[in-house]
Amino acid sequence: MKYQNLLFDVDDTLLDFKAAEKQALKGLFNEIQYPLTDEIVSYFRVLNDKMWQRFELGQLDRRTLVNTRFTKLFAHLNEDVDGTKYERIYREFLNQGHQLEPHARELLNSLQDQFNLFIVSNGIASVQEHRLNDSGLMNYFNHVFVSEEVGFQKPRIEFFDYVAKAIAGFTPKNSLIIGDSLTSDIQGGKNAGIDSVWFNPALQPNHSTVSPTYQIDDLLDLREIV
Repeated sequence: MKYQNLLFDVDDTLLDFKAAEKQALKGLFNEIQYPLTDEIVSYFRVLNDKMWQRFELGQLDRRTLVNTRFTKLFAHLNEDVDGTKYERIYREFLNQGHQLEPHARELLNSLQDQFNLFIVSNGIASVQEHRLNDSGLMNYFNHVFVSEEVGFQKPRIEFFDYVAKAIAGFTPKNSLIIGDSLTSDIQGGKNAGIDSVWFNPALQPNHSTVSPTYQIDDLLDLREIV
């Protein structure tokens, strides 16, 4: 087999992050007794995505990101709130979100005896641990690499250098990264010389300059690649 080490992103690759995010927002807004509208959800997602992109580029540190995103959201709503407190409430609900992407477990069942499986995530370590455990996916993986603990985030080469040193027998040629983010997963693979699979279930057009080695819209299609 060409590939031995399969590096999986978590959010919107194995676990349905959008569902977990919506659930967590509902929980937060119910607790603070503020009406949650579709417009607020859409605004938060755009705001949050932009902040995570700045984090990937090293323009924003994780603590500032998580502790100010709700301050920024409610400032847009002309409300002055304790963003750190709201983040804590939101994260408690986010921990409970562990809905699987279609065919995720079936895929991992078919791969676990033939490949070394790893998680590579930019998410918050405590949240990802909760969600992977509660979803029943944790036991499929040899190790979970989270940028918060690694000290560097995808797509930085330092993140992948850390992963390479931690995995026995790791080489860029015998490894494959699978994820939904062109800027994080696919660009990270390119930076590290690792082939990549862009999981793109909605068949969104790629308007970026980042080209994945492969593209799939169903997780089970990964079996044909490996």
